Amino acid sequence: MEIKTEVPSHFLCPISMQIMNDPVTIPTGITYDRDSIERWLFVCKGTTCPVTNQPLSDPDLTPNHTLHRLIQSWCTINSKKPINKSQIIKLYNEAKKHPQKQIHCLRRMSLIVKESDGSKMCVEDSGLCEFLTIVISKENCCAGVISETFDQALTVLHHMHCTDFQLRKFVQDSNKLGLFLNALLHVMRSGSVHSRSHAITFLKTLVKVMDPAHIVGVTTDLFNLTVRILKDRASSQQTVKASLQVLVEIVRWGKNRIKAAESGMVSVFVELLIDNTDRRVCELILVALEQICRCAEGRAKLVEHGAGLATVSKKILRISHGASDRAVRILCLVCKYSASCRVVQEMVEVGVVSKLCLMIQVDFSERTKERVKQILTLHSRVWKDASCIPAHLLSSYPSS
Repeated sequence: MEIKTEVPSHFLCPISMQIMNDPVTIPTGITYDRDSIERWLFVCKGTTCPVTNQPLSDPDLTPNHTLHRLIQSWCTINSKKPINKSQIIKLYNEAKKHPQKQIHCLRRMSLIVKESDGSKMCVEDSGLCEFLTIVISKENCCAGVISETFDQALTVLHHMHCTDFQLRKFVQDSNKLGLFLNALLHVMRSGSVHSRSHAITFLKTLVKVMDPAHIVGVTTDLFNLTVRILKDRASSQQTVKASLQVLVEIVRWGKNRIKAAESGMVSVFVELLIDNTDRRVCELILVALEQICRCAEGRAKLVEHGAGLATVSKKILRISHGASDRAVRILCLVCKYSASCRVVQEMVEVGVVSKLCLMIQVDFSERTKERVKQILTLHSRVWKDASCIPAHLLSSYPSS
């Protein structure tokens, strides 16, 4: 059985929940990946630290060189057999020079990267990344089958480490980007398990550099197909994580929260949380679920699910501090904006209230504790005398 290497939690950016390429520390002492925090500060116009919620009067970004070296060392130790890049470049140049040999060259490239046992290759700006994306975009995606040319090009692209510069250059052309996204959706709809995995993994890389204006315009197909992938038991943990990372990046923009809610995403998240014990998967689900619950449609789907509120509360104090904080945020959104009589009563019956009372007593961030107290105070008249709250926790219950 293959042993999966767990990524150290301090190597992950608190915003993107992905390994940091360029860790930087802000004045509050929290370290983020530079791309994520710059997007938060300068694109989203954030004025507070995303983790501590402290105001940021001085958005100074200090490179965390020590952490950067640790991450690089860990990635090197855990990397696979390297790909023969010179041979790949030779085949690429041959395919470009002799178009009639394109499929032959792509087959050879695909064979080389498959033999590399899953390692990634980093190719300088040779044009290979753009060549592969153009090959994929030009394929006729109307038919119900994936052509060999398409599949081989996608396999090679999946094993490439395209730089942010290469990707940003590609996404600047809206027409090319639109064709390429449609091609990826076609793979997610009709491709094999491996092809779907390759498509969603590259999409994860692509959305990190896409302009918010393009992310806002993603179609409902993307959410519907992602739901299918998450529900498919043949999908690997790697594919599930990549799908969740895509959702974390796109769900907060425009009406994407509503699209996600209408696709049945909330129900899938709840089922995954029930069955999954993987820390990273649970964290990513809770990050995305919190964003979806910021719209009325998302909250309605959560409270409609028979196990929704109970499942979210059960992840508190069981996964990580970050997961507990996200779960509390979700419950806070429900209590503030969707707390019908039935919902308030259900939160008592399934143990949500007693779990929140317990949180006040444990060592946790003050910001999260304040949010917990706010939830408990909102419906104190209903919950104060609830028999399910243990007697030793009543002293922790905030007065109304």
